[in-house]
Amino acid sequence: MQILDAAATRAPLGFERLVPALQDAFAGNITVPARHVHQVQVGQDVGTVLIMPAWSEAGFMGIKTVNIWPGNSARGLPGLHSSYLLYDAGTGVPLAMMDGDEITSRRTAAAAALGASFLARDDARRLLVLGTGRVARMLPAAMRHVRPGIDEVMVWNHRFEGAQGLAAAWRAEGLNATAVTNLEPAVRHADIVSCATLSTTPLVQGEWLAAGSHLDLIGSFTPQMREAAPDCFGPGARTFVDTEEALKKSGDLLDAMAAGHLREDAVQATLFQLCKGERSGRTGADERTVFKAVGNALEDLAAATLVWQAQGKSVST
Repeated sequence: MQILDAAATRAPLGFERLVPALQDAFAGNITVPARHVHQVQVGQDVGTVLIMPAWSEAGFMGIKTVNIWPGNSARGLPGLHSSYLLYDAGTGVPLAMMDGDEITSRRTAAAAALGASFLARDDARRLLVLGTGRVARMLPAAMRHVRPGIDEVMVWNHRFEGAQGLAAAWRAEGLNATAVTNLEPAVRHADIVSCATLSTTPLVQGEWLAAGSHLDLIGSFTPQMREAAPDCFGPGARTFVDTEEALKKSGDLLDAMAAGHLREDAVQATLFQLCKGERSGRTGADERTVFKAVGNALEDLAAATLVWQAQGKSVST
């Protein structure tokens, strides 16, 4: 079994390759059983373990293990750690151990960009990112892949110094980036609002969202987590999800349905339906769109397959 470190895992996962690979995966034939979710408590420390399997007709099988410990921020540690095992689906033989953090962060940002390719306005210019973690750091590059007109990036974080540091890093990469302290005017100004946090309380209010804006919610993935208030899904909004599982796992959607702002049958489409051409995305410049993603193991498998193939090997190697 080959062991691929972060650099080797990252190298083949540029968004110019990963976004199309995800689109092919959502339109293709990949089996994804329900993920396993376990709560872990050791003393005062509480975390969540996700176990996410998938296999494809191309002959690959993968299992990702994700550890989410929100309390790590107080220790100066990332809140998410993961590992990925890729197998030959025909024999069960292990092929590679990959850096799961690279796969998770890059495929999450790529999925957000894939959603935006259907849902954000073609002329979107102003991007607001909430959060400063691994996924948040990649969002400008991912979004600019599908909306190259983006020429202004704002970042907000509950610790302003984190937003300042990330804005400075983006400026060093040539982006017109600023850190913001007041969230409301930044949301009102943005064409795309992308939330990549582990928040358990709503951050974005529906009344702040401008006509024609796109709200991208990719941070929360449990019923206890939420990034958007229920009225973000209210009248005037068209809501899309990555998978039907989001309706059962997302605190944002569960709150919106409980408050009467969203009906399950009012969800416009899943990412599967968008990628297969079965449903339409944005239909007008002034409509407001919302994309809620909780992640799917097919995204990880698509990314891991790219990494393995970049080694110049086939499934039987």
